[in-house]
Amino acid sequence: MLAVMQTNMGEIEDSTVRPKVTDAKGILKQNRQFLDYFWDIAKPEREVRLKAVEDLIEHLKQSEKPDELQYSLKRLVDGLSHTRDDARSGYSVALAQLLSVFEEISLKSTLDSVKEKHNLQTAKKKFIRNAAFGNFFGVLALSQSTRLHKEPQVVLECVRLLQSLSQYREHLRDLPRKTMVDILSETSKEVFEEVLLSALQSDLTSALNTPEQLELLLVALQKFPSVLKPKKLKKLLGTTAVITKENMPKLVEVLKTAARSVKKENILPPVAFDLLQVSLREDNFEMFWNEAIIKGMLSEMPGPTHYLSFRLLGACLPLLSVAQLEFVLSADVMTHYGQHMLSAQLADRFKFAPEMEKYVSEFMQGCADADKQLVVALGFTQLTNQGYPVVPSCWKDLEHMGLSALQKYVEWLMEAFCKPQLEKCLDFSTRRQKGNQETEAESDSCVARFRKWIILRLTFIGENHQIKKREDLVMKLARFIFFHAFFDVKKPTPEIPETTQALSVPIDQQTRAAISSAFYGLLQGLNTMAVLGDSAEAERRTLGVKADGSMWIYCVVQYATMLLDQSKHVQSVQTLSPEQRQGWDSMLGSVEALRKKARKSSSPEHSAFQHLFLLVGIQMFKAPEESLELLNDLRTCMEKAQAKKSKKKKANGKSSEEEPHWVEVVVEILLSLLSQPSRLTRGVCKAVFSRICPHLTQEALSSILDVLDPNKDEDESGVMVTDEKKEKKKIHKEEEERDEEEDDDVEDEDGSDSSSDDDDEDEAMEEGEEVDQNFRLDLMKVLQGQNALATEEDGSDEEELDDAAMMKLDGSLSALFLEQKKKIQAKKDEKDRLRKEKVLVRDFKIKVLDMVEMFLSKQGSSALVLGMVEPLLSVIENGMSSETSQQEQDFLRKAADIFRNRLCRAKYYCREINGREVELHDMLERLIGRAQKLTDSSVSLYYFSAALYLLKVLRGVVSERDSANAPSTPSELRLMGKVDVERVTTCFRNALTSFMTKRKSPLTGAMFIDLFSRFPVLCVNLLDTAVESITAGVREHQQGQACAVVLRALQSKDVKNLMSDAHSTELHQKVVDQLAKSFEDVQCKNKTVREKMVKALELCQHLVRVVHSQKMQVNLELLQKVLKSMNAEGSLQKPGQLEDTYWSVMKLFGVLKPKMEKVKKVVEAEQTEETTRKKKKKGFLPETKKRKNRKKPTVLEGKETPASTETAGGASGEEGKKKKKKNKKRKQQGGEEEGTRNQPATKKAKTQQQQQKKKKKGGQQEADGK
Repeated sequence: MLAVMQTNMGEIEDSTVRPKVTDAKGILKQNRQFLDYFWDIAKPEREVRLKAVEDLIEHLKQSEKPDELQYSLKRLVDGLSHTRDDARSGYSVALAQLLSVFEEISLKSTLDSVKEKHNLQTAKKKFIRNAAFGNFFGVLALSQSTRLHKEPQVVLECVRLLQSLSQYREHLRDLPRKTMVDILSETSKEVFEEVLLSALQSDLTSALNTPEQLELLLVALQKFPSVLKPKKLKKLLGTTAVITKENMPKLVEVLKTAARSVKKENILPPVAFDLLQVSLREDNFEMFWNEAIIKGMLSEMPGPTHYLSFRLLGACLPLLSVAQLEFVLSADVMTHYGQHMLSAQLADRFKFAPEMEKYVSEFMQGCADADKQLVVALGFTQLTNQGYPVVPSCWKDLEHMGLSALQKYVEWLMEAFCKPQLEKCLDFSTRRQKGNQETEAESDSCVARFRKWIILRLTFIGENHQIKKREDLVMKLARFIFFHAFFDVKKPTPEIPETTQALSVPIDQQTRAAISSAFYGLLQGLNTMAVLGDSAEAERRTLGVKADGSMWIYCVVQYATMLLDQSKHVQSVQTLSPEQRQGWDSMLGSVEALRKKARKSSSPEHSAFQHLFLLVGIQMFKAPEESLELLNDLRTCMEKAQAKKSKKKKANGKSSEEEPHWVEVVVEILLSLLSQPSRLTRGVCKAVFSRICPHLTQEALSSILDVLDPNKDEDESGVMVTDEKKEKKKIHKEEEERDEEEDDDVEDEDGSDSSSDDDDEDEAMEEGEEVDQNFRLDLMKVLQGQNALATEEDGSDEEELDDAAMMKLDGSLSALFLEQKKKIQAKKDEKDRLRKEKVLVRDFKIKVLDMVEMFLSKQGSSALVLGMVEPLLSVIENGMSSETSQQEQDFLRKAADIFRNRLCRAKYYCREINGREVELHDMLERLIGRAQKLTDSSVSLYYFSAALYLLKVLRGVVSERDSANAPSTPSELRLMGKVDVERVTTCFRNALTSFMTKRKSPLTGAMFIDLFSRFPVLCVNLLDTAVESITAGVREHQQGQACAVVLRALQSKDVKNLMSDAHSTELHQKVVDQLAKSFEDVQCKNKTVREKMVKALELCQHLVRVVHSQKMQVNLELLQKVLKSMNAEGSLQKPGQLEDTYWSVMKLFGVLKPKMEKVKKVVEAEQTEETTRKKKKKGFLPETKKRKNRKKPTVLEGKETPASTETAGGASGEEGKKKKKKNKKRKQQGGEEEGTRNQPATKKAKTQQQQQKKKKKGGQQEADGK
């Protein structure tokens, strides 16, 4: 009976999983491969689907069985409504191929079966989407079968079906319309005129009613213009053209409907674009744009109709002529677009700007006409809001602009800057701006805003590397911006083209400051610009130079010199003093001398010094005094360097190699410049240091690292400059203090009230500090000298000082307190000075860290990097133990980030260490030893990471396929380059032993896991120590970490490849024995023990799995017995990580976790509920409601009645639930009691008597209940 029930259940399950298919002749059973074709057609992979379609068609050709053909047709039609897109497209392609090959299948019957199977009228609501796709893909298959044009009646039904599907736009989008266009394009003129035209007569006549019907007419007009002639249109529409004034109201309504239908999709309706094309063909574009778009669509509130107008504006750009472009870009559509740009700046607003930029970008890429490009660029530039263009100055669409169009556009921008004609711009104002308009002041501010934007646009064109341009255009831009930033025109001259264009409105100070900052931004871009043009391929790697090799900044300096010499025609905005002009001329002389040396022997030294002089010199127009000081410092440094060279050359017995390298001199100059708090000098130093990074020497790098060394004094290198300034400030402070002392003496003669008040304030500020003993002694002397100090010998306080003595005493006390006040203030000033000096020094070190980061990013493979490991580690270690100010934290975070990401994790590292193997091994041992002695594990991690970095450097490149997926061979894995494996193994073994045997070790298990995963050879050598630590660890934490380390090692494929079979078996047996020993007499008493047990069980799970899968000769019986004994008392049956891991291990031994008996608990709960119900009696208060338990707790002491035990046990939960209600009642009673307190005494007595009566009644009820 049981077997029969099981078979019946199996039949039921099979019937639910797969529907029963009638197969009278047993075709499906004969060929299983036939069904697999349909499964593969629905696969996500495109290649698999196409292969299945080919195989199915080939199979049907060879079999020639009509039953299989009919089944295939039915199966493919059913699959057209599949839920997955890939499956639908696969079935559609297969059906199209089937209809194309087997012409005996009727297209009419196929279309009828599609309509019947995927009936949209009878389908449920949740299957409407699938049914719509089924109909569409059925029509698509018919159209792709290449037979549709042979059956006109089927074409007609397909077109009608596609028209009906257009209402399901939310699912099908624009697919029906595209398919309809494809069908009509393949239909012949005769078929359309004889069959389709008469059938679609009603749809074409009512074309101006709905977007779908209008779309059908427009497609027919596009494909068959010879059929739908003006006479035919006259019969259909009543007009000889589509775009007429009579049809315009209906067209506007259709466009509005189409705009609302695509509100969620954010696309341009096809009917709108086709209507635009019809207006161009009928030469009625301007009427269509004015009547339909401006007066029709824009008359609505901002929304879908406006966005449709904007999309039409962007889509029509490639179709229009120059005159039409000018007309469109100056119409109201652009004004509304500008207003949208302003309103869209608010949060949570729809932004159309990305779509418009995409339209313009596509136009610029596809248009080769320079005039059209210029018109479009000017049209968007002249769209302004009170003088400021709405389009951002950084416009990426200019990247696709042609050279000639760009040249004309730049000339227009320069002319507009000099003579801004805002009346020609399409300017608009918001409502708020219109209410606050002023006449002259408003026009001046509009001009200033327009000029600022033009300068930003010119700067963007000059510094953007993606915009194709010539060198003469870039130089023209730089000259124009530089001239208007720092010079004014006195008299025009043809020698200076910038003077020929007079300014219609003078440049105000604020605009000139903006132009100045824009110029220095452009200069920074020129310094990093690659060589322009295609002729200088060899020099493309050099940045900041022209094709002839001259630097851009040198050309700008030459132009500035020419302007300074033309004092009759131009005038500098900030007049240079004779000293500053002399400094400028000396800078030019130094640069020319360096250029002559560079011509004789090209050296990076000369280019670096040139760059430094030019960068500092060009800053003279912005900060002349500061630039003059920097130039003097540069000149003195150069002279000192040359003097040292000449002295060392003349000295006997000394080689030329002892001369200071030019890089050392440049680095010293840069450090001295960086010590000054100036953003200008910081930018100069970064630009120069990036050029000299490839030529840096060990001495130059040491001078940089010495600044960061926390063990050295902070009075070296660059800090000297700031100290000199502070000494000057000290002198001024001392003079001021002397003057204040004289003034204070005069004030003391006038009165001492103010000084006493100040003393009180100082005393309040100095609370908590120790009292100065010297000040106390001086105060005692003053008081004793005036006999104002009471002593025991005096005996009475009646004797008082006279007025003269009191005045003398007051003067002495005021002088004493004033002196003390000055001492306290001096201490405060000293503290403040030290604090500011520390801030400046720390800021200076942060700047130096920028140099270190730049060197590591540009020269990470240099051998000099190895000397930066220990200095950076000392910086990090010192920063961890120093103060916790925000600046100190920023410095530490930056140093740690540079060390971790730029050094240890760098893609390129040093690979040339010939002769430095011993040095690197000594450094590695020092790092590991220091990592063990630290107290902070976070700092120890940096030392350990540095050791692994040195190990990577020593190993070098093992094979060329480091990143290949194929596993390395054992011979490749054993290659360790120049690593002394025995020495390194001993070093890391001592570290691992220290970690496992010391109670407080800064090392962590993650460090050794990283070591084992990166260096399998060392992992194999250290595995024995790690395995022994499973039981030999000093604490449970170390034992758990040992299990985690061993697990990661055994999971590594490289470690498996390095070990032989015998070694692997021996190691697994040893690990099993250690685990069995660690599991003996284990008690999970705290969290650390449980964590250790979890890691040990995870290791055990991996071991048992490997032993069983590889059939290793490892004895697991002892381990199994120990594991079983752990659950002898059933303590590991509760849910949890430890318990789950334990039972997953026991499952490998064939022992399953026993199921929990939850039914017994339910039965016990029901029994307890029944007993409580039996104890309750109807008509009496429950125990929680009785007042006796709260009012008379002493009665129940010592008496264990059934009621008391019941309330203590069973009713405790009910008491907890009803405490809140009691508290509310008490609050209400408290309010009533407050009201009774204000009543007379008689009423109060009555209320007390009533309460006592209630208590007595309650007590009687309780007694009766008992």
